[in-house]
Amino acid sequence: MKNLVIIFILTLFPMLNHAQKKPQKDEEEAVMKPEKNDDGEWELTVIDTQYDYFLNAIAQPISQYSESYLKSRNTFLVTEWNSYFTSGRYRNVIESSIQYDPSEKYCIKFEYRLYQVFAYVQWKYGLKMNGLGARDSTRF
Repeated sequence: MKNLVIIFILTLFPMLNHAQKKPQKDEEEAVMKPEKNDDGEWELTVIDTQYDYFLNAIAQPISQYSESYLKSRNTFLVTEWNSYFTSGRYRNVIESSIQYDPSEKYCIKFEYRLYQVFAYVQWKYGLKMNGLGARDSTRF
């Protein structure tokens, strides 16, 4: 009986030790990273069924923007978004940070889709994004 108790404790100890380990920093924080598709173009995938509706029915068309305008706005908006994420504000809406390099040459389509993510979040959740242009923040 004594041996059985010792064996039980020895098998239980590693399980308890494993359960008490804290997740590593990388596992705790979710990061959205832009990635290139098979054609070498930057790609942004949004997994929300209403996002495509928003792009087609509500958002300003891509022709209304220049790439430099979108890049400057996205630089500001990503900083704003990441500060919300790190501070824990709007935790129910912002679940990850965004890794965005302003010196990287993304295509206008990518810059547009990223910009519209911020406009979409404002439209759907009412989260005021200060970096949105006046024509995009007043349309909703």
